[in-house]
Amino acid sequence: MEHDVQTQFVTAGSLLYEVEHRPWLPPDGQWLLSQRWNDLLMMHFAVEPAALRRLVPDGLTLELYDGAAWLTVMAFATSHARPSGVPPLPGLSFFPQINLRTYVTAEEKPGGYYLSVDCGNLSAVWFARMFFRLEYWHASMQLTGATIRSQSNGNGGLHYRARRLHGPSAQGGPARLEVDYAPVGEVQHARQHSLDEFLSERYCIYSQRGRHYYRIEVHHQPWPLQRAEADLRINSMAEPLGLLLPEQPQICHFSRSIRLLNWAPERIASLE
Repeated sequence: MEHDVQTQFVTAGSLLYEVEHRPWLPPDGQWLLSQRWNDLLMMHFAVEPAALRRLVPDGLTLELYDGAAWLTVMAFATSHARPSGVPPLPGLSFFPQINLRTYVTAEEKPGGYYLSVDCGNLSAVWFARMFFRLEYWHASMQLTGATIRSQSNGNGGLHYRARRLHGPSAQGGPARLEVDYAPVGEVQHARQHSLDEFLSERYCIYSQRGRHYYRIEVHHQPWPLQRAEADLRINSMAEPLGLLLPEQPQICHFSRSIRLLNWAPERIASLE
């Protein structure tokens, strides 16, 4: 256990030396949270810009790619989550999570805007609500092995199931997600200016509370991406927002694991 804790501290610190790929440097101050995202599925849906524009605060510019706005459902398992200076705590550092995000920019810094975040750990929900000012909701979640298997490389698949316990509901009841997925092909990094880069390489998150806007700086290595096969059975995660998504996403990405550092939110005075 002691060796694992030391490894996490070294990894988080050394990550800050890898900045050549970033559009701007990470903050000088101490990061607030270190975490790892595992077995991540990103399901990307092209959406009419007007449908998303009404859900994004006026101070943020909704980003488009070739005239389309994009909504991404990100399902994954968080591990090794810990505040700065604290080792991972048993029972609090591992939990499934679903992010529903779109793509925005402010002050020439492109980032993500989270329409909702569902989390399988109630303590993590309260921590994130308190420190990150994001719309976190508690959900019942399971991530297990699945029957789906990639036809191209034999990679075993995963099964993700989630049901929101508290928070806005869909038309037929609690917001839900059920999907089987598996990686396909070789691991690659997104090409510059490509749609893959637009949908993955984001180094900040925006949020709003009252009339105040906030930017949460994020740092990670370039995303190690694979295409994914997904059997999407249930997806009502966007319905509480008044969005009905297509039955299947236009694009699916998979990433086995990536480490992220998050800083505390900073108020953006120019947007108020």
